[in-house]
Amino acid sequence: MRIAGRETPCLGQAQRDLLGTFLDTKGGDARMTASLERQWTHFSGRMLMIGFGCVAQGVLLLLLRHIAMRPGQITVLAPPECDYSVAESCGVRVDKLAVTRSNLSSILPERLEAGDFLLNLSVDVSCVDLMAWCQAHGVLYLDACTEPWTGGYLDASLPPEARTNHALRQAALALRDGKRGSPTAVITHGVNPGLVSHFVKQALVNLGRDLLPGISVPRDQQGWASLAQRLGIRAIHIAERDTQAPSQRKQVGEFVNTWSVEGLHGEACQPAELGWGSHERWLPACARLLDGANGAVWLNRPGGETRVRSWTPLEGSYHGFLITHSESLSIADYLTVRGSEGVSYRPTVLYAYYPCDDTVLSLHEAAGRNWHLQDRRRLLGADEIVSGMDELGVLLLGHARNAYWYGSRLTIEQTRKLCPFNNATSLQTAAGVLSGVVWAIENPNAGIVEPDDLPFRELMAIAGPYLGEMVGAYGDWTPLRDRCALFADDGRDDDPWQFVNMLLD
Repeated sequence: MRIAGRETPCLGQAQRDLLGTFLDTKGGDARMTASLERQWTHFSGRMLMIGFGCVAQGVLLLLLRHIAMRPGQITVLAPPECDYSVAESCGVRVDKLAVTRSNLSSILPERLEAGDFLLNLSVDVSCVDLMAWCQAHGVLYLDACTEPWTGGYLDASLPPEARTNHALRQAALALRDGKRGSPTAVITHGVNPGLVSHFVKQALVNLGRDLLPGISVPRDQQGWASLAQRLGIRAIHIAERDTQAPSQRKQVGEFVNTWSVEGLHGEACQPAELGWGSHERWLPACARLLDGANGAVWLNRPGGETRVRSWTPLEGSYHGFLITHSESLSIADYLTVRGSEGVSYRPTVLYAYYPCDDTVLSLHEAAGRNWHLQDRRRLLGADEIVSGMDELGVLLLGHARNAYWYGSRLTIEQTRKLCPFNNATSLQTAAGVLSGVVWAIENPNAGIVEPDDLPFRELMAIAGPYLGEMVGAYGDWTPLRDRCALFADDGRDDDPWQFVNMLLD
């Protein structure tokens, strides 16, 4: 963990012992399950990790446990102000250097060649430029989010649509050249985006078995889209409630978060964005349809100031931030049924994020500062959090059973037992990265792929042991349920699954 303006001290002896116990799975720790001890693949090349925030630290530990490779094969490359103590204690090489537009072309050839792996867990580094280089040089690639260069989210000279995840996704997918056998690049594979695409598939299977007895598991995109249509799925929310609480609460002038301060601030400043369903009849006045074929819609307002109604089994009804994420677009695109006359079916897909309470206050304060980020920034490490969990899943709406949520409940207590130096949010993300890296190594010539393109059961088998309790739950929630009767609103009572019934303000 790093607090702005203060370096975290190197690991103490107790922390080094904990790290050694985690990595030394040989010898049969009776408390560990076989899945936690399993090495899923081996890798003989070099791996360059760009970025070393809290997620990357967790990823490094999982890679060394579950992939047969030596620490000396890995290099961590990140700005000098990062805390490298975990990397140094693991015996990996550390290069304290920020990646920029000007040095990218010299940094990569010195550290990578064909058959190696670039694992990008950075912020403020162009994923598209990194991926293009890897495609040209035979290097495997994975990232957890499609990032622009520094300032790309906040460049007022760009029109809002150019700052959307739709624009970033289209730029990444444009690198596909149609050739078979190009080096694998897995884009946006953390937990969300990433594992939530696999959650959707498992949720569709679970619903299908309850509502359409005798169905078989789909084998391709057309089959999954057809199943969603047959089930009557009108909308899908990535519905997340983070209840983790630190011993030291947020202070005035401080931004607190459980995964990345700069990352969330950038997302909050992007336009709110979602995948637009074929059933939608009312486009809000602030909404703009980006691409009728792929169903991307952006709102002329930041996601950090836009809220939607949603639901999780433990939290119940809540108001979440409509934060732009690529899974809102890729899942909607993947579940689209197209015919000779165009689109006949697509669900509305959005991310409804209710972060930990200290982060909610941080976002509110930042918005009041006209979205100028606070000077003091704090990532919540496992040692700071005293209680809570990350309840992260997918909420499938509009079918015969009304609402079905499927996802991960990971508490801070479970997290400490599973992997040191993580909180629940970072470990869920690290598990998604691990599964994507393993799949890329095992399938090195798959080209550029999104999470929706990957075999969900294989990826979930790898990530699952680090996700806590996987839960499926039905509910009677709708965005019209228990609406306040004291004030009139513009809800469309004849169809609860219209986006205008979910959008607040």
